[in-house]
Amino acid sequence: MPDHPDPALLEQLKDHLRVYAETGIDGFNPEAVRGARRLAAAARGESKSRARRTEQPAPSTQTSLFAESLPESVRDSSLEEIRDDLGDCQRCKLCQDRTHIVFGADNPRARLVFVGEGPGVEEDRQGLPFVGRAGQLLTKMIEAIQMRRDEVYICNVVKCRPPGNRTPQEDEIAACSPFLLRQLAVLKPEVICCLGLTAAQTLLQVRTPIGQLRGKIHSFQGAQLVATYHPAYLLRNPPAKRQVWEDLKRIRSLLSSP
Repeated sequence: MPDHPDPALLEQLKDHLRVYAETGIDGFNPEAVRGARRLAAAARGESKSRARRTEQPAPSTQTSLFAESLPESVRDSSLEEIRDDLGDCQRCKLCQDRTHIVFGADNPRARLVFVGEGPGVEEDRQGLPFVGRAGQLLTKMIEAIQMRRDEVYICNVVKCRPPGNRTPQEDEIAACSPFLLRQLAVLKPEVICCLGLTAAQTLLQVRTPIGQLRGKIHSFQGAQLVATYHPAYLLRNPPAKRQVWEDLKRIRSLLSSP
């Protein structure tokens, strides 16, 4: 590739890739869009903001999409109204293989909300979040901070199971995230715990790895947000439980503070 690529060609490539991403064409690689954006930005001489973007990575495409789609009346919504608006959702391709939409469950007046990535096999079968092996571990995590499941609220970024439990794709997150944001606006929790990379990056609108996001307290629309590893990751990597315990203690401390 030339040292100084043609800005016009890069803009055309970026536009084509954006169309592919927003229409959900299979085989699309999101990294290609991000690469094109970086090259185009460099060609336009935007390197002066590079240091700032390193500290606060640029928002992904899906975050701007779902932010723009939130209704003005969101503060007056209820969870029941949001579920009714979701309906028999056909907004992305995840609807093709699902058994049930997994909206969210447990206490609608919870001070603590857990946000995961998406439903698994058991969740899809029962229509409830975190009821499989990872859900059993989450229950133990909740009990470890002297709480019960019926005292918290649990939901996911996407409401339908991705095939093979793969990571949700950008168009799927863009279609579903408005409902997650509306849920959180209605719930008004004091603390949000993001379980895994997808939840943390979606709410914080960053590309930072989960290992760098955890161990800190972030802010999200008036709530304090803690990111930690997903229970499914802990099932595969038991040594990480020590780090998650530190995150859980941080959550307990936040809930105990005036």
